[in-house]
Amino acid sequence: ETSTQIEPNQTIVNHSHHTTVFWYISNSISNSITNSISRHHNNNSTMDPPECNGHSHDHLDNTSDGLGLTLRPQIDFDGVTCLNESIVGSGKSVFKLYEDRLTDEPHVQSQEDDPELLFYIPFTEGVTIQSISIRSVVTNAGNDDTITAPPRTIKLFANRDDIDFAMANEMEPQMELELLPPYHFVDGTIDYPLRPAGRFQGISSLTIFVANNYGAGGDDDDNDTSTLITYIGLKGRGLKMKRQVVETVYESRGMPSDHKVEGEFGNQQML
Repeated sequence: ETSTQIEPNQTIVNHSHHTTVFWYISNSISNSITNSISRHHNNNSTMDPPECNGHSHDHLDNTSDGLGLTLRPQIDFDGVTCLNESIVGSGKSVFKLYEDRLTDEPHVQSQEDDPELLFYIPFTEGVTIQSISIRSVVTNAGNDDTITAPPRTIKLFANRDDIDFAMANEMEPQMELELLPPYHFVDGTIDYPLRPAGRFQGISSLTIFVANNYGAGGDDDDNDTSTLITYIGLKGRGLKMKRQVVETVYESRGMPSDHKVEGEFGNQQML
């Protein structure tokens, strides 16, 4: 008899007159791993983090996967702004090259005693965003020994360049996300798919509002901890539709020579 491996858990054993297929499915091991992860979350956090679903873990050092290509080349960096950053201009620095996404520096953090950040990201062409990744680190201090915490709740707005903090808090966003804490996956980044996808198709800008963080036990009413972010990544595809200025000439007075029409007897001028 001979043995041939065709799948990780499927083996075909060939006998002289028959073939027997053995399947092995370990539900008990799968349940044990799930329970272990759940206990790990409960033991390492003073609050209940979002459930571990609806996202993917990015283990590979590539710029493309099932959630699209990195959109960093399409970002108009001259127009990127970040409100409430503790160091002016540091917000742009977290839109790093994909291969640098796991580095802790440079980073951006909000002003002391205020967790909010407001990013405005314009693009050089129309884009469809399929996923977003935001990374932070667990640390006791950031700039000037300020206590910091990873972001927790973010709101996303498409094609709005007029949003301030008051509007961001009151307006209904295209999407609101509860981010998982950094210890959930320390060896890579987490890609959160944007749903519904139609709200982020063919857009020219994206606004990201960081509403709170994992400081102060997650209590929004008593959260004066600064937010720290080390990486923001967007994946999707560019639409090759450049933003252009349209030049229009308006006539203050009509010129008959510019309005010729065909008549029964040839070209005539319309007076």
